[in-house]
Amino acid sequence: MTQLQDVDLKLLRVFMAVVRCGGFSAAQASLNVSQSTISEQMTTLETRLGLKLCERGRGGFRLTEHGIATYEAAQRLQIAVEAFCMDTDALKKHISGKLYLGTIDNTVSDKTSPLPHALQKFVSRGHDVHVDVYVGSPAELEERVLDGRLHIAIGHFPIHVPGLRYDELYVEPDGLYCGKGNPLYARAFDADVSSEAIAESRIVARGYFQQHDLRMLSASKAAATVDNVEAQAILILSGAYVGFLPNHYASKWVESGDMRRICAGRFGGDWPFCAITRRGASMPSILKVFMADLQACQETLRSTCPDN
Repeated sequence: MTQLQDVDLKLLRVFMAVVRCGGFSAAQASLNVSQSTISEQMTTLETRLGLKLCERGRGGFRLTEHGIATYEAAQRLQIAVEAFCMDTDALKKHISGKLYLGTIDNTVSDKTSPLPHALQKFVSRGHDVHVDVYVGSPAELEERVLDGRLHIAIGHFPIHVPGLRYDELYVEPDGLYCGKGNPLYARAFDADVSSEAIAESRIVARGYFQQHDLRMLSASKAAATVDNVEAQAILILSGAYVGFLPNHYASKWVESGDMRRICAGRFGGDWPFCAITRRGASMPSILKVFMADLQACQETLRSTCPDN
């Protein structure tokens, strides 16, 4: 395809709907057309692109390697088209369109996060906006901001990636926890629990912080590895593992007695949370407005809770 036509944009929207729904049949309701029409449109798109995008049959629907790459490119194209529409709306002093926002998992209980306040302030402006939220690991969020699938993402990012801008917002304290039934549960409040006893426990480490977690506990290896906070909590609650959790997230289980924090004065840290955006890219108007609201809400939180 040497030049993009209106028909190609329409066909790409059909393709994206099929991928989101997981197949031709499932996409019928979303597109409000018959399965045979969708099949014809997909065949037309593959012919125009000169690529095989998907396989379907008894094994179910799946994307080819070219299909995966085309879907990611179509997502970037969609955001670029929406950014153009938003920028032209901004010339009329009107903000509209989609804000693509990413965040890491299980931050909703953190009262130091400005995100809920910023979203409330943002949508209360009366703008014709739609917020699309993606929850992923730090590495996934960085990748999606870099390639344009997200406008902005919020989380803690252990390694700063070239091409991204990191604006620190606040810190999230964490601690070492064990569940009821763990051998360390009865001794969790003792300051003299030996490092050897902790290192000999089954340790669950966060994949993106694994070396840090093991170094903090003077351990050589982890008995389990996870890539999100909920999985970490499940293993700790089993009583078989010890591991780090954000204090705000663990608090409900500490209050119920299902968890205890181990040696609070010895194990734990403050993790900086940042808003990441693509460095050097033209910032669409919708993102500028959201960033301003996010920063304003963070300043308000800092003034009311100066220790955070």
